Amino acid sequence: MATALLLSSSRRVAVKAFARSASTMADKPVAVALQDVVSRMKLAAERAGRTQPVRLVAVSKTKPVEAVQEAYDAGQRVFGENYVQEMLDKAPQLPTDVQWHFIGHLQSNKVKSIVESVPNLSMVETVDSVKLADKLNRAVEQAGRQEPLAVMVQVNTSGEESKHGVEPEDCVELARHIAQNCGKLRLAGLMTIGMPDYSSRPENFSCLAECRTRVAAALGLASPEQLELSMGMSGDFEQAIEMGSTNIRVGSTIFGAREYPSKAPKSPSPPPS
Repeated sequence: MATALLLSSSRRVAVKAFARSASTMADKPVAVALQDVVSRMKLAAERAGRTQPVRLVAVSKTKPVEAVQEAYDAGQRVFGENYVQEMLDKAPQLPTDVQWHFIGHLQSNKVKSIVESVPNLSMVETVDSVKLADKLNRAVEQAGRQEPLAVMVQVNTSGEESKHGVEPEDCVELARHIAQNCGKLRLAGLMTIGMPDYSSRPENFSCLAECRTRVAAALGLASPEQLELSMGMSGDFEQAIEMGSTNIRVGSTIFGAREYPSKAPKSPSPPPS
């Protein structure tokens, strides 16, 4: 009971911290906010005694190309998008050395367009089925890419029905399929998405690490560390780093609150005749 209360309290603190952080960052230039995140990443790694660098994926969802360019000019090179169309729109307008990560749910009918139209697509972090893996593998082959496309197996560690991703018990089967049957893909690691409040419980992170251990053993890898862990977003990336994440995805803390188009108001009903 005490542990449950502690975790609940920890999550409330994380949520409040995220709200304060998002509000603060929205008022800062992108370059300044980016540097703040990088500094926090380094401190988190130091607290955990880690020496290997952690990759920062700057997520520009709903943000204009100008904001992405500002982060690029400040030294950021890895960017992520949740929607295929946003990546298709932004990629041609930005330097070719940008490394694009797709981090949203990828529909099968969008695979060909993203592979062919974004030659600097570096990774798809959200492979959650054999069908999607096979589609990506064929698309990469047909596009004539020289290097295999890096992918991650997305795992639903929170058990939420609204989340995509394989169940933890199914991650080995999918990872093995990619490694053994998809020669144009490179299994880079495993990924999970946080809770609805943009933070994850420690057990979500522990679950992904356990999945990695099982996948590494099934594939005969010398060490689980040969596979990456993509976990941690704006509200919990420091905790994720302390728990072993090698790849964090941060959006609103760098670019400010996301701006979704408001729905057009409904026309008033005509008065009764």
